[in-house]
Amino acid sequence: MQMSSKKRMAAVAITVAALSLGSIGVASAHDRGSEKSVAKSAAHDANHAANKATHDARHAAKEALVATTIGLDTATIKTRLAAGESLGAIAGAKKDALIAALVGLKTQEIDARVTAGTMTAAQAAAKKAEVTAHVTEHVNAVRGKGMGPKGPKPPKGPKAPRP
Repeated sequence: MQMSSKKRMAAVAITVAALSLGSIGVASAHDRGSEKSVAKSAAHDANHAANKATHDARHAAKEALVATTIGLDTATIKTRLAAGESLGAIAGAKKDALIAALVGLKTQEIDARVTAGTMTAAQAAAKKAEVTAHVTEHVNAVRGKGMGPKGPKPPKGPKAPRP
């Protein structure tokens, strides 16, 4: 049975209209989702930048504390650390003062976390109980070159076939 040309044209027009409206609905839903994801991404980037700034500030404060306690500039300390000396060896007779200063700094950070509500008092007590041993270990440790770039990676070979 064949359709008349008028009926066929009507069916094509209805199909085109339905597909067009469906595409518009999907596109608008996609656009709404992307607005959310853009906002989420922007919030994530702002949070990441704030956390990095906080980390950098803490790191700078720690470097300044070490430099003033030892009595050397940070460039000299970094050079000697890279050469294989420990902070304790660099500090020499001021090693105990350095450990006390770093324990004080770490204790302040723990107290700030309790005040901010990101750590409980019980967790803080446990951290404070081990902070002196941890700082002493850190001061006496000889560091390597660090975890920086290790050079270019070799090209990847072909993947093995799946069983």
